[in-house]
Formats: sequence, structure tokens, C-alpha cells
Amino acid sequence: MTQIKAGNHEFFIEDSGNVIGKIEFTPSGTDSNGNEIISVNHTEVNGEYSGQGLARQLVDRVVDYAREGNKKIVPVCSYVKNVFEKNEEFKDVVAK
Repeated sequence: MTQIKAGNHEFFIEDSGNVIGKIEFTPSGTDSNGNEIISVNHTEVNGEYSGQGLARQLVDRVVDYAREGNKKIVPVCSYVKNVFEKNEEFKDVVAK
């Protein structure tokens, strides 16, 4: 698996010191149950690396981060929305 690194409100993948993919999120308050909410705003993978599943790995990593911290996700990014809609396994982290 590709090594995914944590940044400031983002996770990213590097190749030879260059960022080739990233997913960005921002803290967005708390829900009525006291869970922190994060908005996932942007997912990007360098075109040279397209088709390798890197964007999905980044989504999986932000979902793991949310689960580890008892956070909920607002999928603002169209790619993340699409992944969440197609995969029932992410329902537990979607902010209501």
C-alpha cells in the first residue's frame, strides 16, 4: 500500500518528494451528539498517477481518521460524495 502522510487538515501521497495526491478537509463544528464534523473539500491526484486507486486510498485514510477520532464527515468534494453514495460501509461516518 502507498504511504499516506498527514499534513495540516490534509492527507497526501508523495513520489520522489513531490506531492502526487491529496485530500483536504476542514473542521466544521460539532453535531448534536457532540461529534466533531469535518468537511472533506477537495481530492486531487496528479494525472500521471491516474487510475492507480490513489484517490480511493486517500478517501479510505480520511475515513479511518474520522473513525479513530469519533468524527463525522460532510462530503463536499464531488469525488468523495460519489464514493460515499456507492459504498454502504461509509454510512457510519457521514454527518447527518
